[in-house]
Amino acid sequence: MNKMTIEDVQVEGKKVLMRVDFNVPIKDGNIGDDNRMVQALPSINYVTDNGGKLILMSHLGRPGGEVDKSLSLKPVAEHLRTLVDTKVHFAEDCIGEETKTVIEEAKDGEIVLLENVRFHKGEKANDEGFCKQLAEHGDLFCNDAFGSSHRAHSSVAGVTRFLQPAVSGYLLEKEIKYLNDSINNPERPFVAILGGAKVSDKIGVIENLLDKVDSILVGGGMTYTFYKAKGLPIGDSLVEDDKVDLAKKLMQKADEKDVNFVLPVDSVAAKEFKNDAEHKVVDEDGIEDGWMGVDIGPQTCLSFGNIIKNAKTVVWNGPMGVFEMPNYAEGTNTVAEALAESTKLGGTTIIGGGDSASAIKKAGLEEEVSHVSTGGGASLMFLEGKDLPGVVALTDK
Repeated sequence: MNKMTIEDVQVEGKKVLMRVDFNVPIKDGNIGDDNRMVQALPSINYVTDNGGKLILMSHLGRPGGEVDKSLSLKPVAEHLRTLVDTKVHFAEDCIGEETKTVIEEAKDGEIVLLENVRFHKGEKANDEGFCKQLAEHGDLFCNDAFGSSHRAHSSVAGVTRFLQPAVSGYLLEKEIKYLNDSINNPERPFVAILGGAKVSDKIGVIENLLDKVDSILVGGGMTYTFYKAKGLPIGDSLVEDDKVDLAKKLMQKADEKDVNFVLPVDSVAAKEFKNDAEHKVVDEDGIEDGWMGVDIGPQTCLSFGNIIKNAKTVVWNGPMGVFEMPNYAEGTNTVAEALAESTKLGGTTIIGGGDSASAIKKAGLEEEVSHVSTGGGASLMFLEGKDLPGVVALTDK
């Protein structure tokens, strides 16, 4: 990544305006999973340990440009105080005179967390006036919010029009390095595992990866659009009828490029979309009317597992089934275990955020793989080969 990083600039005595991704689950004022906060600590501590005054910006949820007290970052500020060894101030807004006063009163080496930037419509609109007001808080800008870097919002990209240098933090740098190296300079065999509900969510990813991978393993609800394209019965399974022709073309392209495009050979089919519904294992041609595919079957688990374990680079984006329901989590858990095994055997394994990150954590294997991304949408955009606005906006080295 040919962009300036936090170590390329002097932070001592400077006001460092840093975008972080503190969009964490909060229930009854308590943080449910603070992984995103913990991941940002190296950049946070670097600034405060080196005598910079750190002003943190983040969004939380989707307040729609209005103040919503249930989405206040105040509980996040309280939790942050337990993670750092310096004083954490909280500003009740992210712009305005009162916010400026809070920042002025903080000392070098201390932290100010600004209130939810999405309480202002100007954030998502990338409004010039709002960008300017945010930029006034800092002497330099640092983006360490990989999970938001696919959005051209004021606090992610727009602020850089008025505040330079704009540098990356350690987390953003690590995310880009892992994804970039795995996609553009992979050790082979290179395997992509793609799941989730819809083919439409993964079209760009498949098209981009067909020029790079040795194998693509397909699971999840998107399986059945490909099944329909092959003329296989799908019963009441999820399908995107308007993407069937595209599914055919993608399989043809894979064939032309000699990419091993692997669909499940069996599925777990259920009578209803419920965990305790009647369910059974059926072959690829065995999903009857009144039944729906909800997970990959045992034979597919076996073949996917073997391909993954023998790979040297693996990228995973999307679950293999309805993993939130215990009866249909076996396929997703098997993939997670195979990734851990591949890592032990010397492979590089990257989990592309979102549901895949939730699944690997649920399986208790997040420490057993090379890298778990903090951004589902951002990693998906990167896998599509698209530029991330929050990275493009940073200052070139």
